[in-house]
Amino acid sequence: MAVQSGHVAHDRRVRVQGEPVEHYPRLAPEVERGEVRRITVVGEEILARRCQEVTQFGTPELSRLIDDMFATNQAADGAGLAANQVGVDLQLFVWDITDEWGVRHVGHIANPVLDEIPAEDRELVEESEGCLSVPGPYRMVARPDRAVVRGQDKDGKPLVIEGRGYFARCLQHETDHLHGHLYLDRLGRRERKSALGEMAAAKDEVFARRAARAQKLGK
Repeated sequence: MAVQSGHVAHDRRVRVQGEPVEHYPRLAPEVERGEVRRITVVGEEILARRCQEVTQFGTPELSRLIDDMFATNQAADGAGLAANQVGVDLQLFVWDITDEWGVRHVGHIANPVLDEIPAEDRELVEESEGCLSVPGPYRMVARPDRAVVRGQDKDGKPLVIEGRGYFARCLQHETDHLHGHLYLDRLGRRERKSALGEMAAAKDEVFARRAARAQKLGK
């Protein structure tokens, strides 16, 4: 995406769970530990309904799910991934993306709720957007250029994450998933139909690329 003026990040340190760190590996530690899972595709029922809240924190099962989501996102060359995209009915998503200003953001959040940002503090920006559950097509989608999401980490501790630009788009996109919405739902009927047609033509090639990346990761 193009760099927007007015929001230059001078601190280029990686943000892990919203906090800057001095050193961070190329592959998130969760990727090393996790296994690649199948990604659900538009049309599957779990993508079309609100997910259940996470109520059990600090468990090996939740940590394993987060690890697997990171590994799956990496194999699919994604920016973020919601739990229902790996077939799990929980309000949880992960992210590992680099924004327009060269800052990498890595983390996870459970039970996310987006703040209402006053109109004077945000700008509606139309940018190209895709989805791992809609393999292939990208379409222009309008979203606010700033997002603040509140939730909990895997141990149940309160978490507030703020993003601008591409990262803000990611936070909104993944929160949408947990409410049963895809970016396709923001398109007109004709545009949605064309995107689904493009997906049908491209998905086999996309799946093959993901499988090759997973193999490279040793997954």
